[in-house]
Amino acid sequence: MPIESLELLVNSVREKINFDYSFLTLNSEDLGRNRMSKEKDEKFPNPKDVEKEIASFLSKRFGDRVKIISPIVLTQEAYFEKGHEKERRSRINFSLKPEELESYLNQYVIKQNDAKAVLATKICTHFNRIKWLQDSKDEGDKMVGTIKNNILMIGPTGVGKTYMIKLIAKKIGVPFVKGDATKFSETGYVGGDVEDLVRDLVREANDDIELAQYGIVYIDEIDKIAASRNIVGPDVSRTGVQRALLKPMEETEVDLKVPHDPVSVFQELERYRKTGRRERRVVNTRNILFIMSGAFNELTEIIKKRVKEKKIGFGASIGDQPRDMEYLKHVKAEDLIKFGFESEFIGRLPVITVFEELSEDDLFDILKNPNNPIVIGKKLDFKAYGIDIKFEQKALRLIARKAYSEMTGARGLVSAMEKVLLQFEKKLPSTNIKRFSVTEEVVLNPEEALNELLASPGHRKWEETFQRLCEEEREAIKEYCKENRDNLFQKHELELTPTRLDLIAELYLSDAMDINATIKKLKRLYHEVRQIEAYFYKRHDLRICFDDEAMDTIVLKSIGSPETLENFYEQLNTDFEHGLRLIYERTGQQEFTITKEALLNPEQFLNDLIRETYSKKVED
Repeated sequence: MPIESLELLVNSVREKINFDYSFLTLNSEDLGRNRMSKEKDEKFPNPKDVEKEIASFLSKRFGDRVKIISPIVLTQEAYFEKGHEKERRSRINFSLKPEELESYLNQYVIKQNDAKAVLATKICTHFNRIKWLQDSKDEGDKMVGTIKNNILMIGPTGVGKTYMIKLIAKKIGVPFVKGDATKFSETGYVGGDVEDLVRDLVREANDDIELAQYGIVYIDEIDKIAASRNIVGPDVSRTGVQRALLKPMEETEVDLKVPHDPVSVFQELERYRKTGRRERRVVNTRNILFIMSGAFNELTEIIKKRVKEKKIGFGASIGDQPRDMEYLKHVKAEDLIKFGFESEFIGRLPVITVFEELSEDDLFDILKNPNNPIVIGKKLDFKAYGIDIKFEQKALRLIARKAYSEMTGARGLVSAMEKVLLQFEKKLPSTNIKRFSVTEEVVLNPEEALNELLASPGHRKWEETFQRLCEEEREAIKEYCKENRDNLFQKHELELTPTRLDLIAELYLSDAMDINATIKKLKRLYHEVRQIEAYFYKRHDLRICFDDEAMDTIVLKSIGSPETLENFYEQLNTDFEHGLRLIYERTGQQEFTITKEALLNPEQFLNDLIRETYSKKVED
């Protein structure tokens, strides 16, 4: 046989094996992450193992004259270059409405109602407009001079600006990159650096240029590139950064290959090696949303001066002395130009929103929110050592007070939390203590509380306190889910019955994750129970169906014990297989509904079922 024909044969065998193995793997995954699927997987060899066996056989049969050559995997772009000119549709499938996005933000972000409304509205409009233009047959998407909803966010540090944009990007499903304007201002001419943010979008999109062209570029500390008002003449280094941003903020094409980036050069060489063609890879910024933010500490004085000169903005009397934040809400483009920005730059930021300062009560509300990453993060820190930690409301209030005194917004919560718990995080992992309650006493005097805990770790007081905090947290989670029932149902399509509220609370208490992740885990557990039904049918040719109460009972037993579902399946075989088989052989009935009562008392359930089926047979 010619070598070329043999190579084709071997590659065909390999592709067939890979396809069959992938198909069988997908089917086996449907049976869940348990022993049932493992039994199925073990029957099929790994493609690499098969390839080794083929290579060994060919080596013995033909010696060194025949070798298996791994095929070259072409990139998506190379596939289309090979003549497969299939139309590439947009990856954007966006249909969120402003109120839906605002409701989503309300689950995570405390206060900032005006900012949430503005961001939800304009960002939804931006992506919905893109989607409409893509679906439209008109020529509207080709018009010249369209204005993007680029956004400028003004507000002090630690009020949630970055956090909110990250939440929005995650919700929409578009790539997101963040850069600091100060990085650009330090390097003189920085046009290339500004464009690097666009290239980073491609990396965030896993080299999917099409998806990257709908991403979000977020630039923080933008107020640092305003021209200094204390310098006579133009401030070239800062205005140069502003000018470098003008084209990307509107529309331009950014080349992915740059001389100073060896990675992009190597990728271009690799593409040429595989395809034999040279093509310029660019990212068009037309649909990329640019969002800027900064504290703008001196902007208030400019607005005050304008307001007092024109006698407008706060009524007839200026003597009321509004707070600085009230002045910021009346910011205009002319104020930002006086602050040091060029008019062309401000013209590309048509949407301006102001973030409010956070009060002590706001910081306390952040800590109480079951989705806040600060408390969840601290739970994860202790859970890494096998320690469950619970927080008393009074303790959270004191931590919020300490954070407020630092005047750094929500960022102060992290440092305040660390100062309180650092000693416990250091010492408790070396002990047998597995439950820790953060109470008012712990926050007021951490060292004394730690010594008392170490002196009597098994004291009844600690266990009672922990149980009390667990119950308080359980009720708080259930109340939160009730208040956000509509939003959670819309997101997860899961009816929140009283029993399911209990399950969500139990899952939240057992794992360190937010509410949405908790509900996703609950749905995954329900799915695994349904897989048990499918596997039972596959093994016994008998269809069983758990009703809702039975499903809830099974899931409740599985919480906190990853092997429970596997053990439950074995028990299900023991309890039901023989009895259901007997009914099937006598009556031909093949489908059975398993209730909660059946799980609790399978013998009684089967006796009643046998009696019922036999009585029906007699009547017939």
